[in-house]
Amino acid sequence: MNSSRVAGKPSTGAAPDAPARVPTDWTTPAMQRRIRRRYAAERRFRLMGLGAVILSAGFLAFLIVTMLAQGLGGFTETRVRVPIDLAAAKLPVTPQQLQGRAADLALAGAGLEGVVGSAAARAWGDAAILSGGAWLRVRDAIKADPSLLQRTATFDLPTSSTIDVAAKSGHAAPAVAAEVARLKSAGALSRGLNRDFLFGADATDPTRVGIWGAFKGSLLTMAVTLALAFPIGVLSALYLEEYAPKNRWTDLIEVSINNLAAVPSIIFGLLGLAVFLGTFGLPRSAPIVGGLTLALMTMPVIVIAGRNAIKAVPPSIRDAALGIGASPVQVVFHHVLPLALPGILTGTIIGMARALGETAPLLMIGMRAFIAAPPSGLTSPATVLPVQIFLWSDQVDRGFVEKTSTAIIVLLVFLLAMNGFAIYLRNRFETRW
Repeated sequence: MNSSRVAGKPSTGAAPDAPARVPTDWTTPAMQRRIRRRYAAERRFRLMGLGAVILSAGFLAFLIVTMLAQGLGGFTETRVRVPIDLAAAKLPVTPQQLQGRAADLALAGAGLEGVVGSAAARAWGDAAILSGGAWLRVRDAIKADPSLLQRTATFDLPTSSTIDVAAKSGHAAPAVAAEVARLKSAGALSRGLNRDFLFGADATDPTRVGIWGAFKGSLLTMAVTLALAFPIGVLSALYLEEYAPKNRWTDLIEVSINNLAAVPSIIFGLLGLAVFLGTFGLPRSAPIVGGLTLALMTMPVIVIAGRNAIKAVPPSIRDAALGIGASPVQVVFHHVLPLALPGILTGTIIGMARALGETAPLLMIGMRAFIAAPPSGLTSPATVLPVQIFLWSDQVDRGFVEKTSTAIIVLLVFLLAMNGFAIYLRNRFETRW
């Protein structure tokens, strides 16, 4: 019998048993030093992460505090009390002329602006303390109450940009500071809500500028962008993920979409200029053109986020739906899409937030024009909040510095409101499995 066989079993040729492993002694000084170094490294990593969060929060707080400190004053205006004897002025305007649409032209042609300036000069020695649009407040008051033409009335009228900035900040040239101090001592200055800023459009005078025109332009542009980019992006993601065959063409499409998401935004502006304005002849500086251009830029982001969200839906959901007799279309639209919708909305939030803050592509299609009236539709001339901020920041008058910060606050509030609504929808449709 072969000696390599024992009890009928073949020899495994295994080596002799290795010596037993000695357990690590964690109480030795060397192991204690290793443990202390490991814990110290973990503490340093945790502190670095906490420091990064604190630094980011500090920058955000600095931005918010700076914008609020510089911009909150833009929602208010400084006013000076001016008595005006409209009866002595004897404006050649009849009550009948104040009832029609030509009331503005009648009062302007009657010399109301000169009457207001003369009244300010008599009251305070200088008509330059008033804003260039102060007489418009008197005009509106006369239109609302024509009896003012027969008596003396006192009006709180907006001051000039120089007086307004000096009264709010307290920093001005000695002559301006003395003028502000004189008006304050006389009790002639007051502060009130700047309705012109909330409901007006662009102007050359910083005391007359308004944000409503740019806000409405942004609202219309974002509506066009969302109406085009969201359904097309979602349907494209569904097709590529659920129906498209895996071949070279689909691979090329996927690579192209990923590349488009990283293309600089000004390239989309050039594309919009060449296609929508040059080829299709759409109106320049219109919200519909801006929305089409931004939709091209936003769509790849929605497609990529949509594909990832659809891919994250467990295959068991599809198998279970098919197993109970659902058609492939029903599986996609009744089961897969509702479960993927929160992730799709997250990508939409990112894309729309990027589109809201874009300036370069809109400059290329002419949305940097001086727009003195809010847009009335998708084809009316308009501008948007980022472009309006850019235009005001380039002005020399100090009054525009405050208005620029105020417009930034409006833009941030608009962005937060839009994102908050999208987050609400995402949480509303979120389903856990």
